[in-house]
Amino acid sequence: MIEMECTVTWTGAAGTRSSMGFVAETGSGHVLYMDGAPDSARPEHGGANLAPRPMEALLAGTGGCSAYDVVLILKRGRHDVRGCSVKLSSERAPTDPKVFTQIHMHFTVRGHGIPEAAVQRAIELSHEKYCSASVMLGKTAAITTSFELIED
Repeated sequence: MIEMECTVTWTGAAGTRSSMGFVAETGSGHVLYMDGAPDSARPEHGGANLAPRPMEALLAGTGGCSAYDVVLILKRGRHDVRGCSVKLSSERAPTDPKVFTQIHMHFTVRGHGIPEAAVQRAIELSHEKYCSASVMLGKTAAITTSFELIED
């Protein structure tokens, strides 16, 4: 079993600029700030837009997880990968709990002499086997992928 810890603390009670700010301290010793969206109807219930929303952080983490896999798989295949980015676009349910219902991941991979089939396979392996975040989110969201390969 792999254990992971994280402590998330509300910072709004401390008189910070946002009444709905949070700081996450990870078990690996890193800090991530999050904030709620402003609420014009009830400002005391909204954030100040000072940091990503928690669901944005979840989406970003999924992109990071998958891009990490793609780069690692290509490097292990001895491909000359020189860059990788992934743009995620998503839709969420209109009512609570507002889960992700659709996520599209568009990868841009730069490298020299990398076959398109290798990039496609790396993305598939990440999505189907290695990226625990996308596998988990795939339980509520239809996840699609696309890519472009730039010769560098």
